[in-house]
Amino acid sequence: MKGTDGLLAARLAAGDEPALAEAFDRFGPAVYHAALRVLRNETAAQDVVQDVFVELWCHPDRYDPALGTLPAYLIVIARNRAVDMVRSELRRVARQDRSGRLAAEESPPSPAEEVIASHVAAAVRAAVQLLPDSQRRIVELAYFGGLTFKEAAKVAGIPEGTAKSRIRLALAKLEDELDASLLESS
Repeated sequence: MKGTDGLLAARLAAGDEPALAEAFDRFGPAVYHAALRVLRNETAAQDVVQDVFVELWCHPDRYDPALGTLPAYLIVIARNRAVDMVRSELRRVARQDRSGRLAAEESPPSPAEEVIASHVAAAVRAAVQLLPDSQRRIVELAYFGGLTFKEAAKVAGIPEGTAKSRIRLALAKLEDELDASLLESS
């Protein structure tokens, strides 16, 4: 059989179109079933069969009779293409899912949500004003100024560890203050 496969591959490499038809007739059903087992979709499996035989026609030199039979080679290509199609479909579905979630998140807030957000923002601003100056400055730089801890420390002229300590203390105070103020208003 290997000798026949090698001869068929040599005919394909020579551009012998009847050799492609012969390969398709002999191995097409096995290639189709290999793809169908992975894809579970007849149309997609047919697309894989077409891709496999186009690949064979365009690159017959990729088949090495010393490594295995021609049908085994074609079945491996079919399986790989089918797995690639499944992975591609999974990535597409995941992208659509992420896109759908993002689109849902982009819907404008309701009037009630806007009122609550405004109330919370005012409470945060008021709580930040209650912090000691050294803590307030570093919080404003890091959270409202968009700086990293390292950058905020440099701007404030203090060591990075001091900046982190001040932020940690400030966040603890803000949490206590905001818990109390937000609970009172609800």
